[in-house]
Amino acid sequence: MRVLLAAYAARSHFTAMVPLGQALVAAGHQVRVASQPALAGAITGTGLTAVPVGRDHAVSRMLEFRPEIAGRLRTMGMPPFDLAQGPTEAVTWEALTAGYEGFAVPWLFRLVNEPMLAELVDFCRAWRPDLVVWEPITLAAPVAASVVGAAHARLLWSVDLFGHLRDRFVRLRDARPAGDRRDALAELLDRWARRYGGAFGEEMLSGRVTIDQLPPSMRLAGGPDSLPMRYVPYNGTAVVPRWLWDRPERPRVCLTLGVTDGELYGGSLLPISELLSALADLDAEIVATLPGAGRDASRRPLPDNVRVTGYVPLHALATASDAVVHHAGWGTVCTTAHSGVPQLAIAQREFDGPLLARGVAAQGAGLVLDPGELDGDVLRRAVGRLLADPSFREGAAGLREEMLAMPSPAEVAARLAEL
Repeated sequence: MRVLLAAYAARSHFTAMVPLGQALVAAGHQVRVASQPALAGAITGTGLTAVPVGRDHAVSRMLEFRPEIAGRLRTMGMPPFDLAQGPTEAVTWEALTAGYEGFAVPWLFRLVNEPMLAELVDFCRAWRPDLVVWEPITLAAPVAASVVGAAHARLLWSVDLFGHLRDRFVRLRDARPAGDRRDALAELLDRWARRYGGAFGEEMLSGRVTIDQLPPSMRLAGGPDSLPMRYVPYNGTAVVPRWLWDRPERPRVCLTLGVTDGELYGGSLLPISELLSALADLDAEIVATLPGAGRDASRRPLPDNVRVTGYVPLHALATASDAVVHHAGWGTVCTTAHSGVPQLAIAQREFDGPLLARGVAAQGAGLVLDPGELDGDVLRRAVGRLLADPSFREGAAGLREEMLAMPSPAEVAARLAEL
């Protein structure tokens, strides 16, 4: 079977696809990964084969030159997907339509996909994949799959806000009067498809199947049916440092703020130096992984029990820690949960972070802090609770067991071949 993985040039979205891609290769299938040129090095670094298509997207440039949009994304979220924070029945047609027309279609889907669409279709026509697996923002992929008649599957890298709110939108749209059913997203995909002799179908937004890596207890209720797949941590090429081999005499607390904010915005919203100072008062070893701008922001005299380091593979650090403090990014949440370690989530944006954080807390596997209420005393008390109360480790162990009970990427690869 020929399988094409497709992701726009967003490293964290692609890395969510790597375990399945490697499982497909191990099962004997031919696998290619199509993305914009900027991601080629990250793809080949996994051992998978890269196919650069089109031009690099201009998201970072857009954020640089449109500070009002960057500010909204950092502090409020991505409309209309931030609407999923509230009850589904409270999400109105007007709010969804405004979100799609004002941001999602012109600033997200079009900006990301149009630079790669033509060459992605050309490659699919040349290589003729049997299956295309795509992440939820790379909508050029299901268009290309439909042009060549390939089956296609959507692979999630977080809570399925895209499918959840699309279902809500379709129900509201179909209840509208016949002359008032505008659908900016469907119109965009239909325009793309018709360039190559096709037409829009709702499957272009849902996939023939959706692969969901979140444990059932953390998913949104009422979304599309899915094919579950166990989350397997993949942190890119990495080296485990010597100091991480041995367990410390005191509890170890990991502080990590991910890499996405640094790549897109130039740094984290959280006050890094203040966080380190607050945690230094604990009777614990504090390890802060702060690549790039974050590490620069913390350059000041540090207490003896604080270690500030660059990139360390989180799957190795988390398993050697007693608690992880983080920004509620999907990969960090899932890697920590997979390690069975209690976590403190400080969700920075109204997108998936708060939902993921609340999902962890609901399983008794951690605590949630609002960044607007964060100060040293609050942080210190929260981490102290995680270390002192054994119920959090029990909850974390339960969440890990739920994840391990899900089908492995190898099992999902076999299922995809059947489909």
